[in-house]
Amino acid sequence: MGARMVAALLARRPDAVLALPTGRTPQPFYDELVRLHRERHLSFARATTFNLDEYVGLAPDHPASFRRYMAEALFDHVDLAPERIHVPDGRAADIPASCAAYEAAIAAAGGLDLAVLGLGADGHIAFNEPTSSLGSRTRMKTISEATRAANQPAFGAEPVPQHVITIGIATILAARRCVLLATGERKAAALAKTVEGPLTALVPSSALQLHPHATVLCDEAAASALALADYYRAVYAAKPAWQRE
Repeated sequence: MGARMVAALLARRPDAVLALPTGRTPQPFYDELVRLHRERHLSFARATTFNLDEYVGLAPDHPASFRRYMAEALFDHVDLAPERIHVPDGRAADIPASCAAYEAAIAAAGGLDLAVLGLGADGHIAFNEPTSSLGSRTRMKTISEATRAANQPAFGAEPVPQHVITIGIATILAARRCVLLATGERKAAALAKTVEGPLTALVPSSALQLHPHATVLCDEAAASALALADYYRAVYAAKPAWQRE
């Protein structure tokens, strides 16, 4: 469904500006976008993308870099113009200036039309770890040991970097629409806190409660801790077609 949302947006607005995630959860999302491009002629030719984050110190062609992940998952398989692709520069000599330039580039592109987000088991979105400022913009962050451990398989025996560049929570909330992807029982507690818990910096994803147009796409395992899951199913079933996307 996430890929269909992107396809519908690009049909309405071919020059849409997208914020894109990385990781295991969005891989099927990218697989479907590539299929739609190949079989249904979905075009990205006028779209602009901004990735959510990147590790500090990794070269773009490093096997674990998010720039390389995106090339392999999407960029190399669709007609997205290279000059319209933006990924934070983890090797910038002046990181604060590079972060400010990233925010300026988003603004110059007209702002984000759609931010697609993954959900960390601790409730982080992008790399906004627990206690991140809800008013934050693109900056360097130190990632938690739990997050580093979760990302260790991508690095093999090499240590996971301690620092990342990430767009901020305020950057995400400024998007015209947000879509949160969550799959698997490991994300169930975080998703319940995101949707039903209090708004708190301890669960950065709970900030999405403030967004006027945020959608959660999850499987049954990720939804298993939601107290009002039956109500949400009834609400969705009763929605008119125009509200479903």
